[in-house]
Amino acid sequence: MPQARLIRQTRPMARARIDDGAGRAAVRAALDALADGTSASRSSRAQAVRYTLQLLAEQAEGNTLEVRVPPFGAVQCVAGPRHTRGTPPNVIETDAATWLALATGSLAWPEGLASGAIHASGARADLTGHVPVLTLPAG
Repeated sequence: MPQARLIRQTRPMARARIDDGAGRAAVRAALDALADGTSASRSSRAQAVRYTLQLLAEQAEGNTLEVRVPPFGAVQCVAGPRHTRGTPPNVIETDAATWLALATGSLAWPEGLASGAIHASGARADLTGHVPVLTLPAG
């Protein structure tokens, strides 16, 4: 009987890319719920956040800045010095509703910072010019 070989993985597995149609639908559902004063399902909010974070990582490639939207996701983005170990020196963290507002352009970066809804630390913790990542047609 042949012996099973242990294959050691040297890199983390890549996450599956969220399809644009499904991602846009999740963002629309989450934004519509927010506009109605209700809450979208957790899975819809999660997919909307992950999709817009995916777009940010694709549009602002790099590893200088970590953007966190707990509990749904985090990405490293923006070109510059690479962070590889320990606590990242440049971090932005916010909640899902604030992130979706930033990601879709209904909240500007300076206003989000001034409101205290966005926590940014580090000299390069700035998304000016990187948000919005998605513009949805009205309706």
